[in-house]
Amino acid sequence: MTKPRHTMAPMISISKQSIIILSIILIIITVSGNNITIADDFGNINLPDDHLKYYFNSYPKIAEKCRKNPLCPYKEHLDKKSCWGYEDDCDEKYSFLRSQCPGDHKGWVATKQAQIDTFYSQGDFGYIRDQRKEMKLLCEPLYADDSSLECSEHLRFCRGRNIMINFTNLATRSGPIRYAMDVLNAGDIGGYCTLNENELEDNADHISALQSWGPELRNFRELSRRPIIEGDCDIIIEKPTYIMKIDATVNMYHHFCDFFNLYASLHVNQSHPSTFDTDNHILIWESYSYRSAFQDTFEAFTKNPLWDLKTFTGKNVCFKNLVLPLLPRMIFGLYYNTPLIYGCEKSGLFKAFSEHITHRLNIPLHKKNDSKIRVTLLSRDTRYRRILNENELVAALEKKPEYKVQKVVYNRDMPFKKQLEITRNSDIFIGIHGAGLTHMMFLPDWAAIFELYNCEDASCYKDLARLRGVKYFTWEDEEKLFRQDLVSTLNRSNEFKNISNKFSIL
Repeated sequence: MTKPRHTMAPMISISKQSIIILSIILIIITVSGNNITIADDFGNINLPDDHLKYYFNSYPKIAEKCRKNPLCPYKEHLDKKSCWGYEDDCDEKYSFLRSQCPGDHKGWVATKQAQIDTFYSQGDFGYIRDQRKEMKLLCEPLYADDSSLECSEHLRFCRGRNIMINFTNLATRSGPIRYAMDVLNAGDIGGYCTLNENELEDNADHISALQSWGPELRNFRELSRRPIIEGDCDIIIEKPTYIMKIDATVNMYHHFCDFFNLYASLHVNQSHPSTFDTDNHILIWESYSYRSAFQDTFEAFTKNPLWDLKTFTGKNVCFKNLVLPLLPRMIFGLYYNTPLIYGCEKSGLFKAFSEHITHRLNIPLHKKNDSKIRVTLLSRDTRYRRILNENELVAALEKKPEYKVQKVVYNRDMPFKKQLEITRNSDIFIGIHGAGLTHMMFLPDWAAIFELYNCEDASCYKDLARLRGVKYFTWEDEEKLFRQDLVSTLNRSNEFKNISNKFSIL
């Protein structure tokens, strides 16, 4: 056998830049070979810059991978002491924005610290902390392939693994489904696990369509075998799935209770680096096809098409990871029905929600090129609660050279993202009592909201402004308000009257 000839390799010169490029290529190959790809660990982290340090502190293994990977773009957010505020080991001085209580609590509590703590529990990350502490295992697995179900008190928030829901009865049901509490019958939802029936029954005490998951989970039963392994499922959903029972989609105030509680539920559920990912599914618990002027907001939570009950009618469906999030009309919930202590403001949870939505929807914050105060007057094109002399008000404001004034109508003719852009770049937001004032959640931190007339519902938007942390004003001199009653024979509520103002600029 002839031995192979050995030839001398030619001498080559490699530039420093080429060596760097070659090193990066080798790193990418090596990292990918270890199943640690940029896309898996870093590319899907789509969070506001100010939230990144909290994310990496929650997941130190991801932080360590970022530290070792020269391609990780988030190194400046590592090694910063920070916590959201609900973690067991969270030091208050490193937590997300702490609420403030400069005002009097009016007898609610005994001390200033108690006032601060109360507000934090009612409307801030303390609410998340309490939901997480309340979590109880209601259906206990024995092995990894078994099912599980755990919930907070009153079944306000729940999550399950390997859960089966039987939608076959919906195929013979007549009429559309919305706000129904009889979608499921006994045994239509269940899992292969040991069910604590007494605990489940005790917590199924808030039976109302949008208050808890009691109407659905009171039908939960133990299954005799593992549904996924034994082939009992017509459809198996691999990705995490959030089931939402939603409020009125035509009303921003009520529909954003849905979005806010979905965001809050991400924090309650936070246990995995994919917590804030959008590669999941959302199933809306009604048979109507979802449509809303605010539907773009779902882009902040999922990149997949929305489902409704029609999607699975007649099918037996198994969910590997199921989340039943906080609901919009819970007793003492957020932000509808929130009992808010006096004298406090600036919820970190509401600020985080505002930043999360504007970041995910790519709503720009424009750099100001002058010192003018940007005033936005929200006009209503509805029949009721209109400002009859709003053109005069705008003209009076425009006489002040330090103001940049615009009158807007937020309706279906203006895309919702454009509405948010206008709101986010307003310093003063003016409007009469109505759902459009919910836009205050997306005002900049320094902004003020002026509710021209609160229609004798004094706390609604005042409390929302306190939670968001923007200054709130409303009309106090009743002698300068003139009501035009259009429906006095039908309804005496001031919510159905138009308003004219005597207005002066000082």
